[in-house]
Amino acid sequence: MGEINKIEKVKIDDLIPYINNAKVHSEDQITRISSSIREFGFLTPVLIDKDKNIIAGHGRIMAAKKLKIDAIPCVFVEGLTEQQRKAYILADNRLGELAEWDMDLVSSELDMLQDNDFDIDMFAFELPDPEDDTSAEPVQETEIPEQVESRCKLGDIWKLGGAQAYLW
Repeated sequence: MGEINKIEKVKIDDLIPYINNAKVHSEDQITRISSSIREFGFLTPVLIDKDKNIIAGHGRIMAAKKLKIDAIPCVFVEGLTEQQRKAYILADNRLGELAEWDMDLVSSELDMLQDNDFDIDMFAFELPDPEDDTSAEPVQETEIPEQVESRCKLGDIWKLGGAQAYLW
């Protein structure tokens, strides 16, 4: 099992990129990471092993080079086998992609930031313009019967997708 050994600034030129890093960083993404670093600082350290092989943070390193930063904070990780290190590199890149966004909350936060003159372009969210919603189909009114036969009773358990719903 891996664990953090120490945290220190390391010269970028001393870091060794993982030759089989499967994550591809576009120029647009690197520009956005650079904007984030310029705005907030280099707050997310790069993970490296004792030999300064990069485990996580290739995109941040590329952005730091673009900003002409010569040394960045690094977390030295020890205790991983070679297979665990390779697996972690894939897992670190993939697992974050599996999360979903609550777009109502994102929209609310972005609106607040914009109202306070914060440049939100670095976040790369594309929110639909509510005034430009041409995709919505007209709603057709449906007659609702006065009495609907119930197919459920108290105590029933319904399975909906991956969740369960209980009728109380």
